[in-house]
Amino acid sequence: MKNTMKVAICYDFDGTLAPGNMQEYGFMEALNMKADDFWKKSDTLSDETSADKNLCYMLTMLKEANARNVSFRKDNMANFAKNIPFFKGVETWFERINAYARQQGIELQHFLLSSGLKEIILGCPIAKEFTKIYACSFLYDANGVAIWPAQVVNYTTKTQYLFRINKGCLDERDISVNEKTPHELREIPFQQMMYVGDGLTDVPCMTTLRKFGGSAIAVYKPKTKNAKRRAEKLLKDNRVDNIAIADYSEGGKMEKIVKAWLTKIKADSNLKS
Repeated sequence: MKNTMKVAICYDFDGTLAPGNMQEYGFMEALNMKADDFWKKSDTLSDETSADKNLCYMLTMLKEANARNVSFRKDNMANFAKNIPFFKGVETWFERINAYARQQGIELQHFLLSSGLKEIILGCPIAKEFTKIYACSFLYDANGVAIWPAQVVNYTTKTQYLFRINKGCLDERDISVNEKTPHELREIPFQQMMYVGDGLTDVPCMTTLRKFGGSAIAVYKPKTKNAKRRAEKLLKDNRVDNIAIADYSEGGKMEKIVKAWLTKIKADSNLKS
């Protein structure tokens, strides 16, 4: 398509596209372990050692899998994604919003920025929708058994990926992202990027994008105590542009907001040219 412009939507995963934490489904079911017990062990380890919470949950996964004789291999990690539920409309969201973007002459790309596990996410039916998935991951030995963290993504390190997307340096190992690049030469301008998240751990990405002219939406789980109030506080504190129930159904508020944003981006581009 001629005169297409590139636009990116970046998503958190847990609490944004799916309720709860991804580890609480297939993995904890395999452990026969309650979620509260798992997170208590992980958080206690973090509190007692001042270690990164994500590193601690990854270590706790390894320890509990070994203690309970649960296979923790690269080739079966995707199986832990089978029972992950998604919020309403998520599984058809990408096809619908991509079609609308194409009508506007927009090449829309989707990126996932998650503190969850990449290996589990890759087992989800929506994994194919993302241009790139940035998430925690493990190193594996010669037998394909997880032995050590390979990548750790927390709420502050997430922001580096916004710059990678902005500059087109998508490989995590590409240090050219630190080189000075004129704004007009960047792959996707910040003004053409949106972040969708659900809570305080998403604030660094939300505020970073908005600082450079991008947009942010806070979603909240329906029928959940204080969820809407937390989202409203993000709006009041000027961390996001809009809030919406985590419902991605056709014709819903989330779809209307994103379509309006895409329309505005295209109109602004037309005015400038």
